Amino acid sequence: MRRDIELGRTFAEAFLRADRSLFASLAGGRPLLDPVLPRLSHAADHGLLWWGVAGALGATKGRRRPAAARGLLALGTASVLANGPAKLVFRRDRPPTHGIPALRRLSRDLTTFSFPSGHAASAAAFATGVALDSPGAAVPVAALAATVAFSRVYVGVHYPGDVLAGAALGVGAALLTTKVMPRRPWVPARASPASAWAPALPEGEGLTVVVNARSGQGNHGDLLAVLRADLPRAKVVEVGPGDDMDAALATAADSSRVLGVAGGDGSINSAAQLALARGTPLAVFPAGTLNHFAADLGLGGAGDSVQAILAGSAVAVDLGRADGISAGFDRFSRVFVNTASLGGYPDMVAVRERFERRLGKWPAMIIALCWVLRNEPPFDVEIDGERRRVWLIFVGNGVYHPDGFAPTYRSRLDEAQLDLRVVDAAAPAARLRLVGGVLTGRLGRSRVYEQRTVERVLISSAQAGALPFACDGEVTEGVERIVISPSAARLIVYRPRRDEGPRPSWRLSRRRGAATG
Repeated sequence: MRRDIELGRTFAEAFLRADRSLFASLAGGRPLLDPVLPRLSHAADHGLLWWGVAGALGATKGRRRPAAARGLLALGTASVLANGPAKLVFRRDRPPTHGIPALRRLSRDLTTFSFPSGHAASAAAFATGVALDSPGAAVPVAALAATVAFSRVYVGVHYPGDVLAGAALGVGAALLTTKVMPRRPWVPARASPASAWAPALPEGEGLTVVVNARSGQGNHGDLLAVLRADLPRAKVVEVGPGDDMDAALATAADSSRVLGVAGGDGSINSAAQLALARGTPLAVFPAGTLNHFAADLGLGGAGDSVQAILAGSAVAVDLGRADGISAGFDRFSRVFVNTASLGGYPDMVAVRERFERRLGKWPAMIIALCWVLRNEPPFDVEIDGERRRVWLIFVGNGVYHPDGFAPTYRSRLDEAQLDLRVVDAAAPAARLRLVGGVLTGRLGRSRVYEQRTVERVLISSAQAGALPFACDGEVTEGVERIVISPSAARLIVYRPRRDEGPRPSWRLSRRRGAATG
């Protein structure tokens, strides 16, 4: 035991000597980027630099938005750990600054402890968080993070060991975010091959694409350029704010071999109803804000859809079906591609989407959940004959991941199962327990939350007044009674095979000068 302690002490002393020697070499060496590095080091104070980078990433499309949100979550975690308990435990003094050229020094001396480096921890946490969701965007971010970490030694406020320890802590904090903010897998969801029922359409002949100009950010110039360049014989119908989307889809479905839709999940839901009724394959062009269904299919943009249409590559996917009686005692029947919900869930989705563009899915989800629990009253229902008092009911078309009340993706689109999730309002302190379970990543063990896989669920109102109901985020009239089950028929949707080579839109758009999707 004594020998082990002596060896440990000897190693620590050798490490400190080497750390001080390396610091003296780096901090007192020839100028490199004076005064750029001191200014960059100052820009990273309080994480301001990374908030700016997150804002730039959030203004783009695709996975960069959730990557920015994860990076900020990791940054906050790392900053708290590095500048709080870690510094108090090790209590290492700052390096002496007498050997640092005046041009490099910060404008004021720091009085906090040195080990570990909070700037390095924040930089590594943000860069690693971005890399987990968007590796391409992480390359320049990682280079900037490494420069910030090096600058802390260069300006003389940290030893190299402080920076290395801070970087390691930051990486760990970023990996910890996956416990509360699971990553969407890079591979698309599994689905049954169905290319035999989807014709290949050379240059898009026989395809009509209905473009919802109101979806997403409302600017679909790139998408239209891809369609005109790669599918010149396809008919493109733009539906403006004053036009009837359902009527345009019905006309397109009646006059085309293949129905195409460019819009969000609500538009895809309407197109799926018609495609299923007409027995027509559906071509999806992601053009909404979140594009959940397209993401599960593995459609990253218009180029993927074009590739599938030209090759005649498609899959068969399950749909959910909702049959019920509305508040006016009228019978209705609808299919849904993603989710159906009752109670406050539609309002929670609306609040979440309002903040999601700026903050990312998980922070926005927590805000939305708190808003619903504060403003929405619970309601009484019967679920398969059992009387319950609940806040939210979620029914997914297929099993969603992760567990909890922020379902994000599916691993399969052909399993003919429903994902039922309920937030109970009868348990003591239900609000606090629910929010606590979300924040700690332990919602699945909370008594106020229930999740199970079912093949059918019957839900009826057990109170005066009908229940709010929504399919794929589109709120409809309230219901008195509803049966939700997998649809007996499957929808044929175009999706490219991964072994078919480069996207046609890349090749053709370069030659014709069109923008890609």
